[in-house]
Amino acid sequence: MNFDEIIDRRGTHSAKWDMMEKIYGVPADGGLPMWVADMDFRPPACVQGALEEMIGHGLYGYYGDDSGYKAAIRWWLAERHGWTVEDGWIFTTHGLVNGTAVCVDAFSDPGDGVVLMTPVYHAFARVIEAAGRRVVECPLALREGRYEMDFDAWDAQMEGSGAKMLVLCSPHNPGGRVWTRAELEGVAAFARRHDLVLVSDEIHHDLLMPGQKHVPMALIEGVEDRLVMMSSTTKTFNIAGAHTGNVIIPDEALRARFAKKMAALGLSPNSFGLFMAEAAYSPEGAEWVDALCAYLDGNRKVFDAGIAEIPGLASMPLEATYLSWVDFDGTGMAPAEFAARVEKDAKIAVNHGPTFGKGGESFLRFNIATPRARVAEAVERLQAAFGDLQ
Repeated sequence: MNFDEIIDRRGTHSAKWDMMEKIYGVPADGGLPMWVADMDFRPPACVQGALEEMIGHGLYGYYGDDSGYKAAIRWWLAERHGWTVEDGWIFTTHGLVNGTAVCVDAFSDPGDGVVLMTPVYHAFARVIEAAGRRVVECPLALREGRYEMDFDAWDAQMEGSGAKMLVLCSPHNPGGRVWTRAELEGVAAFARRHDLVLVSDEIHHDLLMPGQKHVPMALIEGVEDRLVMMSSTTKTFNIAGAHTGNVIIPDEALRARFAKKMAALGLSPNSFGLFMAEAAYSPEGAEWVDALCAYLDGNRKVFDAGIAEIPGLASMPLEATYLSWVDFDGTGMAPAEFAARVEKDAKIAVNHGPTFGKGGESFLRFNIATPRARVAEAVERLQAAFGDLQ
């Protein structure tokens, strides 16, 4: 596990590296991509070994007998998260954006509202709107530099919203919050009050900073009849190209609705992703994740210390994920100006805050899952780009 290894990903069809010039005007030669949420690290050797064995066999037919794959999922969720699931609860989708889209299709109708606690992962709004539904934005409260839930305000705006579903991001992207049990109990009560199907996207649940504890929504009482859980190996092990996600539904009635929609769309899993997932959800994969989280914590410290030295900038305390949410409000600059300094002067490609919804206007999101030398270089570039503020 050498997370310091510099791997040249240019010219490899990497969205993160090979698309940043087209989208952000940051050239691959000399630019630093800190936007797309994948890592610049090799996955654990067990994943590579599983693929090599598959390739060595040399046949790529339809995947059959998923008992080992589902057993690996069940082992991981029980061992790492204290949650016991059954094989029959597990569906495999082409990643969790696809999983979200199928949920929108299965549990709402065109014109219905879908609640998002914004700012939040931008793909949620994209698939909701593309499906002809409406995004109902419930803005998170920014208090003392971190996000908190504001149920009183949200209750007030639900009347007449036509909302049928809520998508929760836990841990939160882009804010990096690990929601407490009390906050999750509040979400459960909110979903009950407004009769919402609760879809909990927990794709970042393994990527925790030291001392943090993620509570699966499935361990909160009172949501059993309305809960859809989503998790995946893809973020945890840097295998996003496998496009494999777990949609886990304990409730029989919801499960039947989801299964019907999956059948109507003709969805079946990619065998490469299943081989990779089964290998990843293992003791060797767990050891790799523990080492990864320790390394990401070191990157967080380097990045936050560097940002703290730039007047007007503040990085939100990172409790989970590898995505740093940086507020530029204190600079007094318009979003176009501070984004230009980052992209044109520092030559760093980043996600723009407004794409995450209300509350994101003064922010940029930085992906720090890259060798530490690159994180240190990014800090130096940012300090130079805002050097006139020193």
